Order: sequence, then C-alpha cells, then structure tokens
Amino acid sequence: MNIPDGQKYTKEHEWARKDGDLVVVGITDHAQHKLGDIVFVELPAVGAQVKAGATFGTVESVKAVSDLFAPLSGEVTAVNDALTNAPETVNKDPYGSAWMIKVKPSQASELDKLLSPADYEKLCDSEG
Repeated sequence: MNIPDGQKYTKEHEWARKDGDLVVVGITDHAQHKLGDIVFVELPAVGAQVKAGATFGTVESVKAVSDLFAPLSGEVTAVNDALTNAPETVNKDPYGSAWMIKVKPSQASELDKLLSPADYEKLCDSEG
C-alpha cells in the first residue's frame, strides 16, 4: 500500500497536499484498490465552494459508486478535466496525474486536523 509522506489523509480515504496557497485533493491508493477499475469520475465546477466533510463529487467503479468527501473547506480553483476522458488514471497514479481538485482553503487550519501518513496506515490496517 502506497501512503506518501508530505500529505494528509481523511478517514474517507482522500488525500490533501499543500501546493503554495492551494491544496490538491484526490483519493488514496487504498481507496482505488478497494474500488477496483474506475470507470467514471464526477467533479465540481471551478468556483464551487466545498465544505470539510461534505461530498464534492463521485467516483464510479465496476463495483460501486462512492462519494468523494472534501478534506477541507474552500473554493475549487481547478478541476482535473483529464479524468473525464481517462478515469482509469485514478487506478494508475492516484497521487500524481489523477489529482481531482485544487482548493483555496477558507480555513487552512483544517488541514492540521487530518490524519498523518502513520495514522492513515493504522486506519487502513484496521479495515483489512
């Protein structure tokens, strides 16, 4: 299981990484593995407001449709439109080219409340 350092994680299996004034968000390697082959990704529009813990989109796999949960509140400044035509990228590179949204945080301190890589690994281990 790939859990990179330098970013934070949610209990719902999203990751968040600071990039200057923005935070890049996607789903974890663990999540894409559990979902199986990703066939569709629905993301919000640029300019949308997201709220920590609320849904911001969905990801559909051959197994199920799952909600995506925002790790922090703020304004969506960029959306990875490439996932519309190539949703399988999430399975291949969940921490790189398959980022989902970029958010300008309204409360940067929310990032501090997310799980560390070590804590996220414990969560994954407990789920089996």
